[in-house]
Amino acid sequence: MTTDISYFKGYLTGALAAACYGLNPLFTLPLYAAGMTADSVLFYRYAFALLMIGLIMKVKKCSFRLRWKEVPILAAMGILFSLSSLTLFEAYNYMDAGIASTLLFIYPILTAIIMVIFFKEKVSWITATSILLAFVGIALLTRTSDGGMVSLLGCLLVFLSSLSYAIYIVGVNRSFLKTFPSMELTFYALLFGLIVYIVRLRGGIDLQIPSGLMQWGCAIGLALFPTIISLVLMAVSIHLIGSTHASILGALEPVTALFIGVLVFHEGFTSRIALGIVLVLFAVTLIVVGNNKKVSAPSIRKA
Repeated sequence: MTTDISYFKGYLTGALAAACYGLNPLFTLPLYAAGMTADSVLFYRYAFALLMIGLIMKVKKCSFRLRWKEVPILAAMGILFSLSSLTLFEAYNYMDAGIASTLLFIYPILTAIIMVIFFKEKVSWITATSILLAFVGIALLTRTSDGGMVSLLGCLLVFLSSLSYAIYIVGVNRSFLKTFPSMELTFYALLFGLIVYIVRLRGGIDLQIPSGLMQWGCAIGLALFPTIISLVLMAVSIHLIGSTHASILGALEPVTALFIGVLVFHEGFTSRIALGIVLVLFAVTLIVVGNNKKVSAPSIRKA
């Protein structure tokens, strides 16, 4: 009975973690509508999330200490993590958030391709099938609900976001960071990632200040739900049911974003888009199951 309850809690927390991450458009798009740029939105997301996770680490008495030799690789990973966020959030300006979130979800497939090309892993039938299914699904998603072509720039930005995160995953798993505590890894990824936005905002000169409670609520919500709560719930889920099953539940991330896009922001949805999404999610699930012993994503939520 105890085991059954643990598994139920594991699947529930994993599903909630994925759903929380899928809330990205809910908090981001209203800020865009108010005239804020991706750099300003992400500055607040990273800054608030950094404060929140810093407090959690303080309460849990986690160490903030780094050795000098750890700084360069952590800085590189933080920059990759930040660039992944930036390109995704810029893509929201060119295409529907639901489709962007689905295309972003191909990062496990890109991770597998990187492992084949640069680390000479054999191409299994699962990998080959997953890549084929993903490309078919992506092809179906390149047209909007009214039959027009999705923005090429938007697709390129999402691809760069997914690729950046795939490189981040490989970098973490092929370095000392593989055994680095996940909470500390998240903290320093956010810290070094925040520097990217400080530089791009010219030290804060170009930073836009939210006006009104709703905008401040969106800025804080963006840090709290898709980042901190999602991270904590995913860590619990991985502990209870393992990283493979928790990763499969990640399919709820784009599904949640899609529903929010359609129901809240009236984005288009057709049977062709639905089929494309199903193929992409199936391809990713297949490769996660098939390659779970090779490279697993660290327990940090995708920004």
